[in-house]
Amino acid sequence: MKNDFQIVITGASGFVAKNVRKYLSENNIKLISISRKNFKNFKGEIKIVSPNYDEKIILPKIKNSFALIHLVGIGKDSIRYDYKKINVEFTKKIVNLCKKSNIKKIIFTSGLGVSKTTPLSYFISKYQAERQIIESGLNYTIFRPSYIIGKNDHFTKYLKQQIKKGEIKIPGSGNYSIQPIYIGDVSKIILQSITSKQFKNKILDLVGPELISYNEYIKLFSTGTYTKIKKIDLEKAYHDAISNLNSDFAIDDLNLLIGDFKGDYKKLYKISQIKFSSTREILKSGRLL
Repeated sequence: MKNDFQIVITGASGFVAKNVRKYLSENNIKLISISRKNFKNFKGEIKIVSPNYDEKIILPKIKNSFALIHLVGIGKDSIRYDYKKINVEFTKKIVNLCKKSNIKKIIFTSGLGVSKTTPLSYFISKYQAERQIIESGLNYTIFRPSYIIGKNDHFTKYLKQQIKKGEIKIPGSGNYSIQPIYIGDVSKIILQSITSKQFKNKILDLVGPELISYNEYIKLFSTGTYTKIKKIDLEKAYHDAISNLNSDFAIDDLNLLIGDFKGDYKKLYKISQIKFSSTREILKSGRLL
């Protein structure tokens, strides 16, 4: 890829964005990164801090960039930031920014399990965001990620907090499976989606090569920490999520966990041809602790 190509990243202070920005920077890609709050920028990276993503500030700086990676989103509904406002309306704003600044390519992270028939509010908002992008006329790549794991991802930080307390709770049986993907692999694939025509106008499950039960994941993650693993009644977990703002699991956290969503890894591998990291090997190595 030519070094004079410029990439824009939204949600620059988030976990995925930090790692993607670092990887692109190391590959000599010119970056313009945008966030609502201040963040540390990498070498050669232009930083934009704008609480409201003010067009007057942003447009002159991102004009004629090659692509935009849209990583802003929320996974928990609240009075201040709800799914429609952030996942749908804000995505529409970003699409308009692309058009006004003559950016032809957009990469978007949606969610594994998103479909037009979903009954879940979170997935509905992500599906509506996808439609905004598909109908925009832009060249797009939409990724539907499973759990993206790395040293400081949200899920890992939660489990480390539980280990400090001496106990990890598993809602229900724990036999439902997840299909995590390592952040290093995600960064490589996102760069490919910018440079390769094979990703044009594609919707792809962003998943790792292994399905692993939640029980096994927790067991491997906590190996050597002498942490107690406790199963809690699923109905009680949902009740706590509804009635307690500080509950271990939000309602949609539980929906995503027990949904047992499975992604099409083979399709992703066929296009990317990268060697994916093994979730089990990552857990066994203790790299996430």
